[in-house]
Amino acid sequence: MANHQEHSNFIWQIADLLRGPYRPPQYERVMLPMTVLRRFDCVLQSTKESVLAKYETYHERFDGEALDAMLNKISGQQFHNHSPLNFEKLRGAPNSIAKDLVSYINGFSANVRRIFEYFEFEKEIEKMDEANILYLVVTRFSIVDLHPGHVSNIEMGLLFENLIRRFNELANETAGDHFTPREVIRLMIDLLFMHDDALLTKPGTVRRMLDPTCGTGGMLAEAQRYIKDHHPQAKLYAYGQDYNKRAFATAASDMLIKEVSHNGMGENIKYGDSLSNDLKDGDQFPNATFDYLIANPPFGVDWKKQQKEIIREHEKLGFAGRFGAGLPRVNDGALLFLQHMISKFEPVDEANQRYGSRLAVVFSGSPLFTGGAGSGESNIRKWIIENDWLEAVVALPEQMFYNTGIGTYIWIVTNRKKPWRQGKIQLFDARETYVPMRRSLGNKRRKIGDKNEGEPDQIGSIVREYERFQTSTVSKIFDKEDFGYTRVTVERPLRLRYQMTYDDKARFLDACPWLLDDIQEIDKKLGREPQFDWNAVEESIRRLLKNRGSKWKATEWKLFRDVFTTKDPAAEAVRKGKNEFEPDADLRDFENIPLKQDIDGYFAREVYPHVPDAWMDRTKDKVGYEINFNRYFFKYEPPKELSVIDDKLKKAEEQILKLLKEVVR
Repeated sequence: MANHQEHSNFIWQIADLLRGPYRPPQYERVMLPMTVLRRFDCVLQSTKESVLAKYETYHERFDGEALDAMLNKISGQQFHNHSPLNFEKLRGAPNSIAKDLVSYINGFSANVRRIFEYFEFEKEIEKMDEANILYLVVTRFSIVDLHPGHVSNIEMGLLFENLIRRFNELANETAGDHFTPREVIRLMIDLLFMHDDALLTKPGTVRRMLDPTCGTGGMLAEAQRYIKDHHPQAKLYAYGQDYNKRAFATAASDMLIKEVSHNGMGENIKYGDSLSNDLKDGDQFPNATFDYLIANPPFGVDWKKQQKEIIREHEKLGFAGRFGAGLPRVNDGALLFLQHMISKFEPVDEANQRYGSRLAVVFSGSPLFTGGAGSGESNIRKWIIENDWLEAVVALPEQMFYNTGIGTYIWIVTNRKKPWRQGKIQLFDARETYVPMRRSLGNKRRKIGDKNEGEPDQIGSIVREYERFQTSTVSKIFDKEDFGYTRVTVERPLRLRYQMTYDDKARFLDACPWLLDDIQEIDKKLGREPQFDWNAVEESIRRLLKNRGSKWKATEWKLFRDVFTTKDPAAEAVRKGKNEFEPDADLRDFENIPLKQDIDGYFAREVYPHVPDAWMDRTKDKVGYEINFNRYFFKYEPPKELSVIDDKLKKAEEQILKLLKEVVR
C-alpha cells in the first residue's frame, strides 16, 4: 500500500500537465480541488448506488437541507453526491468532459458545492478545456486510488497537508503569499499545550480551538495531530475563519477529508473577515469561547476597509465588545486580531469544568513597542499586561518566513497562568536557534531544527528551556510592572520680552482700530525700549487701562501679547499665579519614568539637573507599556583594534586598485 508521500509525489507529477496554461505558483488552483474531488469520489463509491436510489425516490418531495441530511445519512458521511457520474464515467466521455465535470460537482451536497464555488473551480475547468488538458488531468486523477480502504483518513490528511505545504511554498517563493512554516507552527503548538497534560489526559476530554486567520488550516491540522499523538483519549474540535476564498475552500476541504468531528456536526471553517464579521454565539460557531486560540495574522496590513465597523464597535460597546482596550493605527491591525482572540477566552471556573484559555500568535516586532503612552497600541499592551495575561514573548530567528525576512515573535497569552508565572513575564531569545536551509524559499533561508525531519531537536530545546522558567542567556524573567512607565510632561517657564515698535503698533491697530487711544497712552507710558519682565509690563498696562475706564476682551489681550512680545531666554519667567509659571510649549519635554521608580520625591531636578527651573506637570501623566526586546538581550561587543581595521582597509584598497587596472586594460 502506497503511503501518503508516494501519493503526494504522484499527484505532484500530474501538475506537469498544467505547464504552459499555468505558471507553477498557479498549479494549486487545479491540483488541490482535483485532489479533494477524487478523494470524495473514492469515499462515496461504496454507497453511490444507494444514494442514487434514495435521491430518485425523494428528490421531488424534499430539497435543500432536508434532502441533504437524508442523503448524507445514506452515504454515511457529512456529504454526498447524487449525480450518476463518477471519475470512471467522466473518463469515458472525452468530448463532453467540461460539461460533465461541472454537472458532477453540482451533484454534491450544499457544503461541498460551496467549497468548489470558493475554489472558483468552474473558471479553471473552462481554462483547462480551452487548453485541451482537462481530459488528461481528469484521466490521470482517475487512476489515483484514494479509497479509504487504501488511504486512511489520517494518511489522507497527511497527503493533503503535504500538497498544501508544497504548493504554498511554491507560491510564496514567487508570489509572496502569507504561509506559516511548519516548524514555527509546531513550536507554537508545543508552547500552547505544554502546561495541559493533566487536563488532556482525563478520559472523555473535549477541547476547542479557534484560528481566526486560518488560511489553509495548517495550524489547526497540526494541533489536531499533536493531540492524536500525545493525548489520543482527548478530542480537539477545530474552528477557523478566513476571508481568502481559496484558502477558506482548502481549509474546509481539509476538515471534510479528515472527517473531523465537531460540535453539532456543523461546518467548522467559516468564510469571512474576522474583524468585521465576528461569528459570535448564536451565529455559526457553537459558542463564543474557546480553550485554545492560535493565529498568524498578516504582518503590517491596514484595516481601512473595516475601519467604520471597528470604530463603531469600539465607541458603542467599549469593553462589552472586542476592542474596548483601544485601536491601533490604521496601518497595522495586528493588535486588533489579538483583542478579537482575547474576547474568545473561556472564563476560569474550575468548579464547572471551565479552565480558561491559552493563545499563541505570531507578530512582527511592531506590536511590542509601537505607539507612546496614551496611544491605542500602548493602551492595548497596558490592558493585557495589567490583567496579567501575557505569559511570554519568544523571539524567532530572522529569515524564517517566505514573504519577509524581518524578525518575528510568538506571544503566549493566557488567563490561567501557572502560580509560579503569575505577575511575571518571560522573554525568550531564540534568534540564534536555527539551521540554514539547503535551498531558500523566497525570503525563508533558515528554519528551526525539528527532530521529526532528522534535524537537531531545536524545537524541543526551546520548549524545555521555556518550561524551566529560569533566567539564562536566552531566557529572562521580569515582573509585569517592569514594562510599564509613566510619561511625565516636563515644563519650562515662558519668558517674554516686551517692546512696542512702529510696525507692530500699525499691525495691531489694523486688527483693533477702536483701541487707538489706549495704545497711544500705553506707548507714551512705557516707551519704545525693550523690557524684560512681562509680569511688570502687564501690571502697568492693566493699571493704566483701569484708570482710563477701558475694559479689553480676552481676545484683545491675547492679540496684544502676541504682537508686542517675543520669547527671550534672558527675560523673566511669566507668572500664572503666586507660585506658578506659565509653561513654554516650545520647550515642553517628556520623560518616561519606569513604574517602579515613579514614586513620591522623584522630581524634575533629578531628571534635568542642568535645568533648575524645569518642573513636572503630573496632571498630564500617562501610563504606557512597551517591550523593547533588544534592550534586555543586548550584548556589548568592544570595537576592533585599529590595527585590524587598518589591515582590512588596506586589503580593500589593494583589491580596488587591482580591479581598476583590469578595467584600464
